[in-house]
Amino acid sequence: MTWIIKKLLKNLIYTIIIFSLIIMGVFIYIKITYPLGYLDLIDKYSNEFNVDPYLVAAIINVESRYDKEAISPKEARGLMQISTITGEWASKELSLEGFSLEKLFEPETNIMIGTWYLKVLSEEFGNNLQLILAAYNGGSGNVSKWLESEEYSRDGLVLTKIPFKETEEYIKKVEKNIKIYKIIYKSQFSNASFHGENNLIGFIHNFRKVIKGLVVYK
Repeated sequence: MTWIIKKLLKNLIYTIIIFSLIIMGVFIYIKITYPLGYLDLIDKYSNEFNVDPYLVAAIINVESRYDKEAISPKEARGLMQISTITGEWASKELSLEGFSLEKLFEPETNIMIGTWYLKVLSEEFGNNLQLILAAYNGGSGNVSKWLESEEYSRDGLVLTKIPFKETEEYIKKVEKNIKIYKIIYKSQFSNASFHGENNLIGFIHNFRKVIKGLVVYK
């Protein structure tokens, strides 16, 4: 009888260990897939420009995966992938002294401009999230043209069809990210005490760059 009890206890311990490893794996996956960094900056400029902080956090994740040094083939820079035109325009509107395109790689400047731009788009498109995201990705001029076309909009207020596949997928990704961020980081922005880069994500980005450098070197 004793050996049966020992076997049951052994199986129970194994089950607990396996279950704990699964939970840990899921937690790590979520934190890597949906990271959050620069909480203080997101909170600061979201409040200043009256923008949903979860929207800003989601856009950063979709745009750059929280890589402050990210640059796109079209030369969009930094966390929120600010284009050169938007960066220069924003620097004048916000009276940023000593602005240069290299400053778009600085988290505070990038998040400030990106959040300000979201406010501008929000005012232009009446707080319609679909249109704001479409404009952020595909350009506000294009969105205005689509709204005027019966092929893409029935009422001139909402897009029923988006001609850019990339923009259509972008909207879905950001909307999904917003929902997930509001679940896993609930109430985080009511106590924005975390400063700077997410250390785990910073390590991952640096590791990727080392590997990429080794591959290029070979």
